[in-house]
Amino acid sequence: MDLNKVMIIGRITQQPEARVVPSGQSVSSFSVATNRAWTDQQGQKQERAEFHNIVAWGKLAEICNQYLQKGKRIYLEGRMQTRDWVGQDGVKRYRTEIVAENMIMLDRMESGTGMGQSYRAAAPHAAIAPAAASEEVPTISVDEPIPAQDTPANDDIKVEDIPF
Repeated sequence: MDLNKVMIIGRITQQPEARVVPSGQSVSSFSVATNRAWTDQQGQKQERAEFHNIVAWGKLAEICNQYLQKGKRIYLEGRMQTRDWVGQDGVKRYRTEIVAENMIMLDRMESGTGMGQSYRAAAPHAAIAPAAASEEVPTISVDEPIPAQDTPANDDIKVEDIPF
């Protein structure tokens, strides 16, 4: 079995370019930069930026065209694809790109939307709302005893009820 899965977090380096193919499907093309930092053999910090070509289709493309902005952080999931074609000069050209399948905008937009918004290529408007700010996270003190769970006693479990 093979796996072609890409997950990146980076910054949008150009405004999405909107197109519609002859079949009527929307396409969005843009690029995302990711940074990698490491320490070289001399102990010096090094950093390198990678620029990824992104293509989104359908409803996800429409969302990208409408909401994504240059410089904003984004999380993308998708798959790698390499296309080839012959240019007008007769030279065969190649382009490797990420075909976006899921997207989450990580920065807030000026209109107050966008933080934590998640979109899937297959689902129309599959948005996940961010957690409410007033929602409290339960905490347990280290010294506090852990309450007993409502679990059946060992003698209530029959061997034939175990699924494996």
